[in-house]
Amino acid sequence: LFIVVVAVNSTLLTINAGDYIFYTDWAWTSYTVFSISQTLMLIVGATYYLTFTGVPGTATYYALIMTVYTWIAKAAWFSLGYPYDFIVTPVWLPSAMLLDLVYWATKKNKHSLILFGGVLVGMSLPLFNMVNLITVADPLETAFKYPRPTLPPYMTPIEPQVGKFYNSPVALCAGAGAVLGCTFAALGCKLNT
Repeated sequence: LFIVVVAVNSTLLTINAGDYIFYTDWAWTSYTVFSISQTLMLIVGATYYLTFTGVPGTATYYALIMTVYTWIAKAAWFSLGYPYDFIVTPVWLPSAMLLDLVYWATKKNKHSLILFGGVLVGMSLPLFNMVNLITVADPLETAFKYPRPTLPPYMTPIEPQVGKFYNSPVALCAGAGAVLGCTFAALGCKLNT
C-alpha cells in the first residue's frame, strides 16, 4: 500500500510530463523541462523503493504503477474530448529496468546504484521520451482542431524556438539528467537511512 501511495503522488507530479499536444508551440522547451523532471521524479522514488525492499525489480514495479495511474488520469481527459496519444507514458519503464539491472548486476551495491544507475536513467529517459515528441499528432493540425482562446497571456503561444540548444535537446537533457540523476539517486538512498 505504501509503495502505491507514493507512486500515485509521483504520478500527480509528472502528470503533464510528455503531454506535448497541450504545449504545441512550446514542444522543444517543454521536452527539455519535462524530460529532466520525469528523470528526477522517477529516479528518487524508484531508488528509494529499490533500496527499501532490497529486491531488484522494485524500480520497474514503481514505474509501472506511475504508468498505469497516468493512463487512468489521461484517459479521463481523453473521454472529455482532449486529444491524447496513448504512447506518451510508458517511457518510464525501460529506464527503471536499467536501474534494476544495475542494482542486480552490482550485487546490491548502493554506491554503484547511485553512480551507474543515476547516469543510465539520466541519459536514457530523454532518448525514450523523444518517442513522445515524434509520435504525437501533427502540431499544426492539433492547434487548429483544438483552439484554446481562453489561455492567459503568459501561456499564449509564440513562434517555436527552432535551433535552441544547437538543435539537440536530447543531448542537453541527457547531460543534465546524467548529473542530476546521480544526485537524486543518492537522495533516494538517503531517505532509507
